[in-house]
Amino acid sequence: MVNKHYPVQFKADAVALFRSRPGATIASIADDLGINRETLRSWVRADDQRRGTGASAGSARQAQVAPASVEDENAELRRRVRELEEERDILRKAARYFAGETRW
Repeated sequence: MVNKHYPVQFKADAVALFRSRPGATIASIADDLGINRETLRSWVRADDQRRGTGASAGSARQAQVAPASVEDENAELRRRVRELEEERDILRKAARYFAGETRW
């Protein structure tokens, strides 16, 4: 079996995509990106260790807490917008990559 080497930015983007989608599973994200499920799982675990959380992928998701003030809500909404923009950018990059591979 050939070991694939992925760019650091791709790994970070894949982990960010997983973390930004509360209902998604590692399997669904890995399948969408065309990578092995265990590969993505190891990236998530490594990111957990880097962050110092030590949580597993299943327990890394936390319940949403209602914001205490308007400022907190605005900050949360801005964070969500950044996550969605990052997801969009990842999908755009993937679409460009796969479009470049297609020779019809």
